[in-house]
Amino acid sequence: MMRKINKYDAIIVGTGFAGSVIARQLADNGKQVLIIEKRPFIGGNSSDYIDLNGINVHRYGPHIFHTKNQSVFNFLSKFTGWNNYQHKVLANADGNLLPVPFNLTSLKKVFGIKAEEYIDNLKKTYGYGAEISIFDLRNNPYLLPISDYIYEKIFLHYTKKQWGLTPEEIDPEIFKRVPIRVSFDDHYFTDTYQGLPADGYTALFKRLLDHPKINLQLNIDCKSVLSFKDDYIYYENKVFKNPVIYTGAIDELLQFRFGRLLYRTTDFRFETHPVMRYQPSCVVNYTTDCEFTRITEFKHMTEKMTDNITIICFEYPHDYSGDEGEIPCYPVISNENSVIYKKMKKYCQKWSNLYLLGRLAEFKYYNMDEAVEQALLLSKVILEKY
Repeated sequence: MMRKINKYDAIIVGTGFAGSVIARQLADNGKQVLIIEKRPFIGGNSSDYIDLNGINVHRYGPHIFHTKNQSVFNFLSKFTGWNNYQHKVLANADGNLLPVPFNLTSLKKVFGIKAEEYIDNLKKTYGYGAEISIFDLRNNPYLLPISDYIYEKIFLHYTKKQWGLTPEEIDPEIFKRVPIRVSFDDHYFTDTYQGLPADGYTALFKRLLDHPKINLQLNIDCKSVLSFKDDYIYYENKVFKNPVIYTGAIDELLQFRFGRLLYRTTDFRFETHPVMRYQPSCVVNYTTDCEFTRITEFKHMTEKMTDNITIICFEYPHDYSGDEGEIPCYPVISNENSVIYKKMKKYCQKWSNLYLLGRLAEFKYYNMDEAVEQALLLSKVILEKY
């Protein structure tokens, strides 16, 4: 039976990391929380499941947790153990498998003996261990042969497939996530804490939301129970003055009053193969001429291995249109979108109890740990105010 409205101290839309973490924080501090989710499962785009072969499959592509933030790691560790998986990625550039981020090992594989001259120049110019962007490297006239190769074979075609834009049209912050390394370090992430939840993400979310003061409701479109009229938010047609935390796409919340923001989505194609291993690493990026961006083989990420069976996933990115079944994955940060978002955010200020949280609502490219950090910070603000 539905609780009476006056029993909810907060309503949260979305059960991804942002929504689930703030729900738990508010509940642990005595707040009665309603959290609603449009999909039939929890965890948002981090959701996973165990298939019939015992393989942990990520519904929306590989999600590797990594962070330098000890507070975030300690908070999540109350709800899960970790398998300490260290993520490594290869790029298939015209059939040549190269470690990504591009590093000195990659350089040697491409340029052979000539690589030693380039390595010496890189060390003298930037210092061993440096991480530089492709744009910094392209400004160095002495390293044009390698910068031209890396730009075309690693970044150009992959970026066009992933974002529908050239590297020059993308927010430079995106490229800081995939630097060029003046070292032999082939780990994709260098953060202090990294790995996967030992029992999977869904188990982690179940523990986060397992609290007597949290009422979880699935298969609920927020627009069916929440309405935003004049200066008030209504829950089931009654004014609701306690905090509402929204983690979905902000343009959809406002019914496109200021137009659409541009997100990228991905079509995922799963295949099962009767082999022990399909590819040499968990993720292989296809950086040149094929339609998909990458193939993920999930069993690399877990300690449990299955004999002669494996599951892989192809990813085909494209613009998010809002069609049935599509999931917005990545906000496309650009000057035009930023202007639209600022108008939307300003308009939302008319509802003093509305809080925007997470990648889609804030239109920021948050990693999972950053979403958790923002949820922990916002929970403090709300607890102080209410």
